[in-house]
Amino acid sequence: MPANDEVDRIVDAWLRERPDLDFAPLQVFSRVARLSKHLDRARRTAFSRSELDSWEFDVLSALRRAGAPYELSPKLLLQQTLVSSGTMTNRIDRLVERGLVTRRTDPNDGRGIFVGMTPAGLTRVDAAITRLVDAEAALLASLPVADQERLAALLRRLSLDFD
Repeated sequence: MPANDEVDRIVDAWLRERPDLDFAPLQVFSRVARLSKHLDRARRTAFSRSELDSWEFDVLSALRRAGAPYELSPKLLLQQTLVSSGTMTNRIDRLVERGLVTRRTDPNDGRGIFVGMTPAGLTRVDAAITRLVDAEAALLASLPVADQERLAALLRRLSLDFD
């Protein structure tokens, strides 16, 4: 059995003070929240080393995952990044200014546009995802692969209720 962590200490204190409550959810979600802070730090580091903000990575990674020629409509970008239309317009404008994406008119519909990644955007997002995967692997390094797979399956099952 592994050593007690901070969540164990917090839950033990609550059990002492409120033995009438079931603290099982705290055992899970307090750890998830604490791990989330470590993950956020790792992500910020990975992205900043690639000279990207997290929102820039979100947009560029959506374009990268689309495959060559790394283009999507703003509507598809909205669906993948879960931001408002105004926010997406602002983000695209800022990425265009930085030379990481371009806009072009849809040849089949003059009213529509495509947002495409530039070579500079591709270089940055590829570097960022490599750094991110390495950082996340380091966070999981203390778990055997089988435990990582089991944890991923359990979290997937839980997250399906929210997606």
